[in-house]
Amino acid sequence: MSEERKLAIEVKDVSINYRILNSVSVRKSFLRKRVHEEVFEAVKHISFEIEEGGILGIIGQNGSGKSTLLRSIAGVFAPNAGEIDLHNHSVSLMALGVGFKDNLSGRENIILSGMLLGFSEKEILEKMDEIIEFSEIGDFIDRPVRTYSSGMHSKLAFSITAMLETDIMLVDEVLSVGDERFKKKSLAKMKSLINDKNRTVIIVSHSIPTLKELCDKVLWIHAGEIKEMGEPETVLKNYVEFMK
Repeated sequence: MSEERKLAIEVKDVSINYRILNSVSVRKSFLRKRVHEEVFEAVKHISFEIEEGGILGIIGQNGSGKSTLLRSIAGVFAPNAGEIDLHNHSVSLMALGVGFKDNLSGRENIILSGMLLGFSEKEILEKMDEIIEFSEIGDFIDRPVRTYSSGMHSKLAFSITAMLETDIMLVDEVLSVGDERFKKKSLAKMKSLINDKNRTVIIVSHSIPTLKELCDKVLWIHAGEIKEMGEPETVLKNYVEFMK
């Protein structure tokens, strides 16, 4: 009998909308009984599933809905329609501008982020030195995150998620930020995490070589819809041709 297939992520007919208020003056807004709203469909009826241990890459033009979809899978916000089932797996989102409190220090943000991921304070403190060392941000660890450069922010975000390992890792462009040496170090760490056959990973990236090297499937999103999903070589080739 063949081994039963275990799913880690099911995305079922998910749609995500944004409401856009038209720009009007304060006086006009008082005079109008209703302010006209426009609805922007960022993600439109997307469905896919990933087995435990699967590595999915997501590619698409800026504004195609990639990061919006990823944040919804992470639970940052709920979809307007459809369903996302993580089958009780723990999940972490590695992305710039998500989860950090600007007025707290890097050290305090490590504790806060770890607790939001479901780890106890004891477990986080046991990993604290390892996270700080990997991040390479030195004395800035005890300074407010608002003083960090985007590169330092991404280093700390990557280090927290990489050292506090969850069942599902969602990575949004963080591998492409920072100096070349840290990029190589991050890629090596990501490869070691991926080697765990029980860990499921989704990587949003514009880097064709990264997606080719790391992923076993690629999802191409265009204007909020699935354009193609399949083998990395085929999907990425078609994407490059489309973008010419």
